[in-house]
Amino acid sequence: MSKKLVAYFSASGVTANAAKTLAEVTDADLYEIRPQVSYTKEDLNWMNKNSRSSIEMKDKALRPAIADKNTDIESYDVIFVGFPIWWYVAPTIINTFLESYDFSGKKIVLFATSGGSDFGNTVKDLKNSVSETAAIHEWKILNGDPSADQLRMWLNALEV
Repeated sequence: MSKKLVAYFSASGVTANAAKTLAEVTDADLYEIRPQVSYTKEDLNWMNKNSRSSIEMKDKALRPAIADKNTDIESYDVIFVGFPIWWYVAPTIINTFLESYDFSGKKIVLFATSGGSDFGNTVKDLKNSVSETAAIHEWKILNGDPSADQLRMWLNALEV
């Protein structure tokens, strides 16, 4: 049986709720990807092109710092990585997280929350942030606080 980690970034709490339920269902450890500088409501105002999130998403080279890099990724076989969808992709803090560890030979399973879009170019954008031997899989958009039973059903199809 593989050892699992649910790593997530949540700006508003929605992704955190999905991550916590997923960790319970999969008997996985839980790790919050926290920015070194927390996002304010103004930072997240996507309608303001000068907001922090808008600036970060415009410049794909920007890597917001994460608060800690102390997770023992080496001890996990499967890492679920969750985040809200911003501008049809993962927030660039997810790139920061993926670039902070060696995911060689790991299975990375992406889940997200979204106000209306799907994964868009997320997998393509994240592949360059991990080694070639890491396998990134797009899994589910987990909106609406999915139940443990729903997650179990979806996980059975994923075979992790």
